[in-house]
Amino acid sequence: MSATFRAVLLALSLLLSAAPSPAEPAGHSAEQLRQDLRALRDMIANTHPDPAHSVPPGRLESAYADIEARLRAPMTTDEAWRLLATLNPLFADAHLLVGQPDWMGQTAAHLKAGGTLFPYEVQVDAAGEVRIRSELGGAASPRAGARIERINGVPARDIAAGLLARMHGDTPEFRAHLLSRRWWFFFWKMHGQSASYELLLSQRDGGASELKPASGATPALLTDDADFDRQFKFELLTDGAALLTLNNFHWADKARYLDFTGRAFAALRDARVSTLIIDIRANGGGNDDMWIDGILRYIADKPYRWASGYRKKVIQGRASGTEKVGDVVTGTVDKWVQPEPGHPLRFTGKTYLLVGRSTYSSAILFANVVQDFGFGKVVGGGYARTSQSGGTQRAVLPNTGLIVSAPRLILQRPSGATEPVLLRPDIEMADDPFDSRAMVDALRARTAR
Repeated sequence: MSATFRAVLLALSLLLSAAPSPAEPAGHSAEQLRQDLRALRDMIANTHPDPAHSVPPGRLESAYADIEARLRAPMTTDEAWRLLATLNPLFADAHLLVGQPDWMGQTAAHLKAGGTLFPYEVQVDAAGEVRIRSELGGAASPRAGARIERINGVPARDIAAGLLARMHGDTPEFRAHLLSRRWWFFFWKMHGQSASYELLLSQRDGGASELKPASGATPALLTDDADFDRQFKFELLTDGAALLTLNNFHWADKARYLDFTGRAFAALRDARVSTLIIDIRANGGGNDDMWIDGILRYIADKPYRWASGYRKKVIQGRASGTEKVGDVVTGTVDKWVQPEPGHPLRFTGKTYLLVGRSTYSSAILFANVVQDFGFGKVVGGGYARTSQSGGTQRAVLPNTGLIVSAPRLILQRPSGATEPVLLRPDIEMADDPFDSRAMVDALRARTAR
């Protein structure tokens, strides 16, 4: 029996055993569920220029047929998600997914109403090992680093496998890290809430059992996402180095962001910094102009473009005299951004760009540009494609209200290279998920030789 088939069987068994949330409304009929599946298929077909970019067409059609065969009884919205989301690993593209609507808003409303969540922030690897990072919300825990062996009597690896079977993203490592950051949400959606959790733990000093009360704390991801100072950081280091951390490119107040990066580059000049480390390991993307105007303005030394070519599906509202709805159009990106060699804050030292398990979308485009035009060295690991999809569209399924996301563009990296498929850093370096500073220190030690 193949590993893939075992994972599917496990996912289906967990689907049948998962407890629905007590707040869920009555189920949707089988016909309504089939309508939603048709809407999902139509949305992807009408939006995506080439689903084969990430998934073999035959496998996708087979998966659709398998899901349709299971739509024979009513399901709640969460039950429908548990089934439809098994498409996500097959899609193998973080822009192509079936998801819960407003998962952050759902979580906030759940907590405000007195609901609770799994009590720990965790780290999951691609093999399904689950380790404790901290208390839910980020407070330090004496259990940090402990491996969770069982949750309420069920092997934690089995629970993780069921959740991983519903995660979206390009690679198993990417999907595991996504699950790590949102474990509390997906665990709730798969297994409901409990007043407490019986945990069997494995630690360096032996095993331990714990009856851990559920938590009403706000998860760290939700707190961090709304805090500018946690998303964007600048630090002068010793020995003429500095660290600039950019955790997203979608901050709504662009002026504040540009003021921050401008002040950072002024500090580089004033401190005569010779080595700049830019950390985008947690950056899931956003708008390209954030790194064009906020970073490359200061470091680019030659004209550059953000891609070399594209394929796009012409969708409603974007047709023209030469492009009709449904056409798949290929083209060349011939818009080049000019450098600003005379900028008073221009940085001419060494630049290193840290990438990691959450680097995606526009952040990958940024890494491509830095690498292809020699603006710096890319450091870390490769967990996503260099040929990114984009122009993401969203639709709401008519009955369950689940969301479907699909890209209308596929972009080719600036160099035009098609290999390697995944981002390959110039300097490959391990990234300890429990110690984000370790890679920074290792890079500094390596480059100081």
